[in-house]
Amino acid sequence: MTGVTAKKILVVEDDADIADLLALHLRDEGYDITHVGDGNKGVALLENGGWDALILDLMLPGIDGLEICRRARNMARYTPIIIISARSSEIHRVLGLELGADDYLAKPFSMLELVARIKALFRRQEAMISAMRMDAGVLRFAGLVIDPIAREVHLDRKPVELTPREFDLLYFFAKNPGKVFSRMSLLNQVWGYQHEGYEHTVNTHINRLRIKIERNPAEPERLLTVWGKGYKFSPAVESAS
Repeated sequence: MTGVTAKKILVVEDDADIADLLALHLRDEGYDITHVGDGNKGVALLENGGWDALILDLMLPGIDGLEICRRARNMARYTPIIIISARSSEIHRVLGLELGADDYLAKPFSMLELVARIKALFRRQEAMISAMRMDAGVLRFAGLVIDPIAREVHLDRKPVELTPREFDLLYFFAKNPGKVFSRMSLLNQVWGYQHEGYEHTVNTHINRLRIKIERNPAEPERLLTVWGKGYKFSPAVESAS
């Protein structure tokens, strides 16, 4: 990374051996690494800002990793977050991803794989920000207004509170009106990975979006299910009687 500012990565991990090994491999790639061993210190550093990525364990002294993940995603919408944890159950993976993590590695894991995933997330982050800057027009659909730069959504002139991932999903649909996407395709396009068994993460986010942007979530008019194929966004909504 000669000639450019090294990306700053915060590692929140209470296992000193794992943290040292992580730092060794990541520094070899030119990254600037800061390590803390408990959740309280991790949150304090996060609040200072300036981090390009976050790697954190779930089981930490003080504030746990899931809460740190939630706070980090609210503070920094685009910052890559990777969870590393001995908790390898599907429920922990899904919960971490739904709270805003971009990836989840179960211990033990390959350090080379972790480095590869960090690089992939940085590439995805840069591509996403670049795409939004190039195509930053406000989208309007029958009372639904989506502003990609401010990352704000209004429905009938009232603000709609969305999580970062909910916004990304809605914006992706709105950029592709009428097009059908499978759950695996959405995982790849919006979450940035394709792992079997995580499709219900998409279902959960679709249901949450429907609650927030549909007049009747049980009979959606915007986010439609195409049975056996996936979901699509309908730009036309009938006027309320």
